[in-house]
Amino acid sequence: MIKPSRIFPKNHRAFRSYVRLRHSLVQKRTDIKNEAHAILAPEMFNLKDVLTDIFGKSGRAILSGISSGKNVDQIMENLSPNVRNKSAQIREILDKEISQSAAFRLNICLKLIKCLDDEIEILEIEIFNYAYRNHEREMEILVSVPGVGELGVATLIAEIGDFKDFSSGNKLASWLGIVPNVYQSADKYHNGRITKRGSKEARWILIQIAQAAARKKNSKLKEFFNRKKKSIGYAKAIVALARKIATIIWHLIRQ
Repeated sequence: MIKPSRIFPKNHRAFRSYVRLRHSLVQKRTDIKNEAHAILAPEMFNLKDVLTDIFGKSGRAILSGISSGKNVDQIMENLSPNVRNKSAQIREILDKEISQSAAFRLNICLKLIKCLDDEIEILEIEIFNYAYRNHEREMEILVSVPGVGELGVATLIAEIGDFKDFSSGNKLASWLGIVPNVYQSADKYHNGRITKRGSKEARWILIQIAQAAARKKNSKLKEFFNRKKKSIGYAKAIVALARKIATIIWHLIRQ
């Protein structure tokens, strides 16, 4: 009489643990990058004014040079031609000395980021090997959705499991916790915040997917987001788009 819980097979639980560990390591890497920003700010090394990503290849070459005590010319030698075009701005930023304490802490942050990058890459190989070996159809179908990448698909598959367990897209959205709480007072119904009942990792990746889809040019999903944003604001429109994407994903897989 009691409906059984959704218990994933052992190998799928291992797959899900890889995805969750990767998510945790990415969050830790972000924390360390923020710490590196906090180290550079008081030293007046405003590299983010020149580089889009100070932890890209050229950015890391500059940070490594700063932390190891190299002069400006030595640092400039290791930069890509595109970055060298901004040599005047970079030289102006680097024309100062970093304190010994800041250089020491920055060097530790760079080592930790490199270590986490390596471990995340190893995890991603395992994740994609399992996903394409056991869920090739789902991977091929879902990467066709605007804003959805391979990692997003792998995360959703790991967290949702068998889509056949849900009789409708709305049931899937409800299980994921991206539907509003409904309150009844007399004959009136009021919608509250989303329930957040299901997997937080699945909700997080759906929000990331929705934000990417909202930026996709010439997309029906972007049009839907823009209509919603006018009436309910950016944040709620993103959640509405995430719910719509979850429903679309269910239909694509089931049909």
